[in-house]
Amino acid sequence: MARKCSLTNKKPLVGNRVSHAKNRTKMRQLPNLQSKRIFLPEENRWVRVRLSARALRTVSKKGLTQFLRDEGLRLKDVLH
Repeated sequence: MARKCSLTNKKPLVGNRVSHAKNRTKMRQLPNLQSKRIFLPEENRWVRVRLSARALRTVSKKGLTQFLRDEGLRLKDVLH
């Protein structure tokens, strides 16, 4: 499974780790992904999604269906 947030499409960033001597080595910064079960009262069921911590905060505030509506997504797009 890709290390990607299913709601916000956050992916790993690639850059250089630079030492004091200016040696550069490749580095990846991974998104803070969490697997969560979220209850959908509209459909009266639980769904399992893999989302970033930032998206989880937004879902906690707005609700999953409102978040999907704002992003123009469907529930089928974000289930894993």
